[in-house]
Amino acid sequence: MKSEITVLSGDGIGPEITEHALNILNAIEKKYGHEFILHDALFGGIAIDKTGDPYPQETRDLCKASDAVLLGAVGGPKWSDPKAETRPEKGLLDMRSDLGVYANLRQIKTYPQLIDNSPIENSRLKDIDILFVRELIGGIYFGEKEKSEDYAKDVCEYSATEIQRIVKVAADLSKKRKNKLTSVDKANVMATSQLWRSVTTTIIENEYPDLEIEHLLVDAATMHLLSRPADFDVVVAENLFGDILTDEASMLTGSIGMIPSASLGDNNFGVYEPIHGSAPDIQGKGLANPCGMILSVAMMLKHSLNLIDEANEIENAVQTVLNQGIFTADLSSHDHVSTDEMGKAILSNIN
Repeated sequence: MKSEITVLSGDGIGPEITEHALNILNAIEKKYGHEFILHDALFGGIAIDKTGDPYPQETRDLCKASDAVLLGAVGGPKWSDPKAETRPEKGLLDMRSDLGVYANLRQIKTYPQLIDNSPIENSRLKDIDILFVRELIGGIYFGEKEKSEDYAKDVCEYSATEIQRIVKVAADLSKKRKNKLTSVDKANVMATSQLWRSVTTTIIENEYPDLEIEHLLVDAATMHLLSRPADFDVVVAENLFGDILTDEASMLTGSIGMIPSASLGDNNFGVYEPIHGSAPDIQGKGLANPCGMILSVAMMLKHSLNLIDEANEIENAVQTVLNQGIFTADLSSHDHVSTDEMGKAILSNIN
């Protein structure tokens, strides 16, 4: 297979973890006889420094011409002034909207070797594998905004069409897993959530009658994620709720550094990135965990390039390293390896 991939290393620990993810991708390319054509591009804070724009036109063009995008991380204290007109986070929102990647997938999975790292009681953490499907380019993040010294407004808007397409993505994924879907809303007080529940119910009843559906208010969902996390399989939510719930659920895994994500649009196009952020406090110290980025490569192979065996090999390589007791600093406070050592250990299991 021949594929073109745009690589946005970004800021903070982004370049460090991206380096190891690309080493894994290169190994897969050689082993399976693929051709991955990589295009490096500026994005985030480093793009602001060099072009004045977190998502410059050249990067836009490369992303749109690619089969997929790999993103390391963006942001940091240098660009964190909330009064600044141009911030790295604006580049993220612009890119998601520009590329039409409306479905964000985040898989929350517990590894037996890491359960002790979680602040949640161990007995609740066995066999957790939750796939969150978050609507990514609508809702309050993209609605009308107004701000003055003594007043501010953020408008949350959703159309039935936007809800339909994200629910169908979640329902299709549910059919491939346990045939169970949880839809999260705030239908007791919010008009957008009332529409969300109505549209979701209609779709499931008419198009997925055999799918088990559970509707949860978002405040109840936050509690149940901690009290009965193993009961969830696929969870679909609007943009704001999905953002908060997935960060909460990351604590189940023992480290946010283990979690990959995919942001999917039409025709299998996607943007792939770990969810942990740029972590500027550990930049250049060899403390970053590359697993989330490496597992994001696996998601890219699976969802955009349809290379299932190759994706499984990467996931198995990560699992093997954990089985061997090889951990980065976020996974073990007393006996850990560097970013470079972890990346090489995973690479050695691509054979």
